[in-house]
Amino acid sequence: MVNQEAKTPRERYRAQVRTEIKQRAWEQIATAGASALSLNAIAKQMGMSGPALYRYYGGRDELITELVREAYRSLADTFRAASQEGADVAGLAHTLREWALRDPQRYFLIYGTPVPGYHAPDDTTAISSEIMAMILDACAALPADGPETRFEAHLAGHRDWAAGHPAPPAVLHRALTFWTRLHGVLSLELAGQFTGMGFDPALLYAAELADLTGASTN
Repeated sequence: MVNQEAKTPRERYRAQVRTEIKQRAWEQIATAGASALSLNAIAKQMGMSGPALYRYYGGRDELITELVREAYRSLADTFRAASQEGADVAGLAHTLREWALRDPQRYFLIYGTPVPGYHAPDDTTAISSEIMAMILDACAALPADGPETRFEAHLAGHRDWAAGHPAPPAVLHRALTFWTRLHGVLSLELAGQFTGMGFDPALLYAAELADLTGASTN
């Protein structure tokens, strides 16, 4: 990382403008979703011309990529800090929910409906793989399940998504189950789908987690 004091005034100004552009972009996303992101609208809010703003970001996709990278990196760093403090699968699950509740739009940008016409570059996949690797490590510490399932036999030959992690198929299955079930509950909660149903989403999340880990919720 370049020392901020070592930057020239022009470089510092450029960094400040890019930061403001991203802040305005998050405001737009919170209001209308990522698919409605408009650099021209951001330029107008900042008192700039469209061509002037394009000197800082070459287009909508470049800006979205910057936001996606930051969101993934934020979650990866949050997971890593929790892991270093000894968080197990349950700890990571609660870390995920707390991170998402702090900024639902950041969560939905990387785990919500894909932005039409946008394709994330490979380096964002690498960051998401860091997150999955920490989940796989935590799942490997859980007690072994029973006999191999049909899906686990399938995973033995379809593990590219694990990015080279040496986990056996049973652990791969456990990690995928963790990821899909908890994201399912969390996505519905953040989207307001439980509103008016009369139960506590936090308790549902805890119950799903307990079922996954074999722990008691009492």
